[in-house]
Amino acid sequence: MTGTPNQIQMADQIRRLVAAEFDRVALAFQAVAFTQQGEIRAETVDILEILAGKRAEVLANDRAGYFITTWRELSDQVRQLIFADPAYKAIQLRRTQRSLLEKPEVPPSPVSA
Repeated sequence: MTGTPNQIQMADQIRRLVAAEFDRVALAFQAVAFTQQGEIRAETVDILEILAGKRAEVLANDRAGYFITTWRELSDQVRQLIFADPAYKAIQLRRTQRSLLEKPEVPPSPVSA
């Protein structure tokens, strides 16, 4: 890792927390996938693959400053990484389209005078 010795020490601690956060999010998605079937489950597995890729990308960064500035305060960074991914956006679009196709037709309500 690159940086001053103090930065590297701090970044190593942050990096461990970041890895644990990725693990926590992965476990949550795995639990959800376990309850799903078919296409929805396959999409959740795809999200897990996106998450694994983001995890590898983040943890491969060797700049201490990156971890200190980007990950020092853990909030929703992992979620934001997933949401910004084009493959995730495609999954969400498919889910939205499927949801619209599966909605039953609702007759218009009568207009009262």
